Amino acid sequence: GPQGSQPPIDKPKREAILDLSKYVNEKIRVKFTGGREVTGILKGYDQLLNLVLDEVEEEASGNPKPRQLGLVVLRGPTITILSPVDGSEEIANPFLAQE
Repeated sequence: GPQGSQPPIDKPKREAILDLSKYVNEKIRVKFTGGREVTGILKGYDQLLNLVLDEVEEEASGNPKPRQLGLVVLRGPTITILSPVDGSEEIANPFLAQE
């Protein structure tokens, strides 16, 4: 039936917490739960912090040469820290499940 005249309740817009638009086409460093770390050029993202990176390199511990991974989709829930490669600011993932 008709819903009455109440405006719909908007869910808070999560993307407002973290403005990734300024990092699109910039090289960023991403750290994951478990300690893995990659760098790459941010090509896209969604509200859940899933990221699309190109020219991705993984810096594996104990391996002097980074692994070339190319175009990669990173799952938002596994990301702990995201920062520009120039190191100007580190951004903790606000959606990370706290333990």
